[in-house]
Amino acid sequence: MSGELFELTAAQAAAAVRAGELDPGELFDAYRARAAADALNAYLWVADGPGTGPPASEPAASSAPLGGVPLAVKDLFCTEGVPSQAGSRILEGYRPPYTATVVRKLAEAGAPLLGKTNQDEFAMGSSNENSGFGPVRNPWDQTRVPGGSSGGSAAAVAAGSAPWALGTDTGGSIRQPAAMCGIVGLKPTYGACSRFGMIAFASSLDQAGPLTRDVTDSALLLRHMVGHDPCDSTSLQFPEEIRLPSREDLRGVRLGVPEELIGAEGGVEPGVRKSFDQTLALAEQLGASVEPCRLPHAPHALSAYYLIAPAEASANLARFDGVRYGLRVDGDGDLISMYSRTRSAGFGAEVKRRIMLGTYALSSGYYDAYYGSGRRSPMTSAPSSRQSTSSSRRPARGRRSSSAPRPTIRSRCT
Repeated sequence: MSGELFELTAAQAAAAVRAGELDPGELFDAYRARAAADALNAYLWVADGPGTGPPASEPAASSAPLGGVPLAVKDLFCTEGVPSQAGSRILEGYRPPYTATVVRKLAEAGAPLLGKTNQDEFAMGSSNENSGFGPVRNPWDQTRVPGGSSGGSAAAVAAGSAPWALGTDTGGSIRQPAAMCGIVGLKPTYGACSRFGMIAFASSLDQAGPLTRDVTDSALLLRHMVGHDPCDSTSLQFPEEIRLPSREDLRGVRLGVPEELIGAEGGVEPGVRKSFDQTLALAEQLGASVEPCRLPHAPHALSAYYLIAPAEASANLARFDGVRYGLRVDGDGDLISMYSRTRSAGFGAEVKRRIMLGTYALSSGYYDAYYGSGRRSPMTSAPSSRQSTSSSRRPARGRRSSSAPRPTIRSRCT
């Protein structure tokens, strides 16, 4: 059945296992063989078998809701006893003593760990060319990139070496590679899924989500990811169980098309715009109503992102100093030299750039003028460029705004 096996969606494979028509061991071994033979550099580690991942209270596959269907997991998620490196040489070989909540919940629901997938270093990038372990190639055309930062997960699903996968999204890192690899990617609402065990990039933006072949698989995986976690104070209980799609039409659905994102200033390439318009036409044929809408603050999003994300990254990545875990480069007996040499050798160029941007934005005298205003505006107010750079808007050196929230560094929940 091996040829037909790869044509099954994850939901179909899980149903076949529960019906006794498919052996979960055969399913795992088939995907493991494909993952081990990966030629796209999509994987950084592949399991030896369904029991070689982090320990969990896994039910029998025949009764588990996810049916023993193996799961590829982005390298950003901590997995007990398994390399979890965030795509960075500074964490090369790091094996954490605990497992991320969403990975644990999926294992308990019957999705064993298949492998850890490649990514842009610390999720900083949109092409998967910033990985410390080499770029991932797009399975449709290996001369092209798969998108990022969850490019390894997207490429693995598109290539058929994983039935589904986990990624993270800070500023498009699930949705963009999913689009570039022709699969389904979903960034859940912030707080829907626990961030505990995700190696942090920007804590107020990061969120875990599924990458799958179709919408049903995405809904099924998300159903077992969501919910409150006492280890993550930003997580919330989901109001109701996620239902799998059953309709074949879109009657009653309203789709808004933001003018700011697809107009002359949106930067959409002609080929992409053509595909987008064809999709809208198909949605209308299926009964959806398509209406123009406005997102007046959209032009400010990139500016706000490049203040908030690097500032929080600067704080979060301060922990990687060679003292507690990961790479350590000798400093000839001097602590500060050890810090600087370790970070210089371990971090890639893109990560260093963002740390420097963020450190500047958080520096004394500039915290409120840059990071603070990025957090408050343009969603509530959008000062002119002259105002935002005026020296009169800078707080006194050494003083910090009490109203602007600081980036948080979360410790392990015990």
